[in-house]
Amino acid sequence: MLEIALIKTLTELIASLHGEEAKPVVIYYLNDEKQPQLSAFTVDDNKTETSVSSALQATIINSFQSGEIYRLKNTNNANHKFYPLKNANGQIASVIGIAYPPSDIHSDITISMVLQIYQNYTNLINDNECDTLTGLLNRKTFEYKINKVLAHTQSSTKRREDKPDQAYFLAIFDIDHFKRVNDVFGHLIGDEVLLMFAQLMRQCFRESDPLFRFGGEEFVGVFECSREEDIKMILERFRLKVAQFSFPQVDKVTVSAGCTRISDFDTSSQLIDRADSALYFAKNHGRNRIAIYEQLIMDGELHEVKKEGDIEFF
Repeated sequence: MLEIALIKTLTELIASLHGEEAKPVVIYYLNDEKQPQLSAFTVDDNKTETSVSSALQATIINSFQSGEIYRLKNTNNANHKFYPLKNANGQIASVIGIAYPPSDIHSDITISMVLQIYQNYTNLINDNECDTLTGLLNRKTFEYKINKVLAHTQSSTKRREDKPDQAYFLAIFDIDHFKRVNDVFGHLIGDEVLLMFAQLMRQCFRESDPLFRFGGEEFVGVFECSREEDIKMILERFRLKVAQFSFPQVDKVTVSAGCTRISDFDTSSQLIDRADSALYFAKNHGRNRIAIYEQLIMDGELHEVKKEGDIEFF
């Protein structure tokens, strides 16, 4: 929403400054630094992979890598400028491309001020919503995010024909024997493990999947799947990625996870209780494994507990 607002603001600003219809303002994302592939986001489009000229791609990638503003002139002698935008961790998250007439110092200054205001505002939001160590969403943001998912799930019951097989899942991840990491290697190395674990989550899961650090070595993710059986595959892929990764100093670390399907009239506390039950099962049955709450109930491994206030019904 902020990116859409930024694009609209800059488009209208450039049009007002030059008395003409502004060229599209585009936000670029770098999908893979080793084999550079750009995604583009405009006010009218979703984020999609895009094909650009080699000169344009090189300029955008240079801006990503250096964190500096770059300029490129096209055959019509119009200026294209590329401004890097940072995320909560101070890393370049995207590059915004703007086209406007050449030699326009006033536009340069005005656009730079708008982008600085935008960057300051996003930093304030990140400080409030994100975990300071990992940059993932924090626990106090979880309630707001999960309520949005629950509201969407409940409203979609009236229009199942839109996405008849679409389902949401909540998973809790816990790094196995993390206390041992802190005791043997120290808290500084432990923090490094948490940071790299969060980076593995970002790499493995989609950008649209909300990821949270709940505290300590506990993380939460909310996932949307087109098929219910996909969630086990998605979580297993992440489990293997962690198990095969070599953490500096520590070397091998594993993760256990408990997962539950988000039903139409769940509450956030019910979801956490069910996912926690599945996580404890995984922890008590060898660790380094994924447990799905509904499958455990079906197999008779767990007994369903329903809570009404402070009373538990079995």
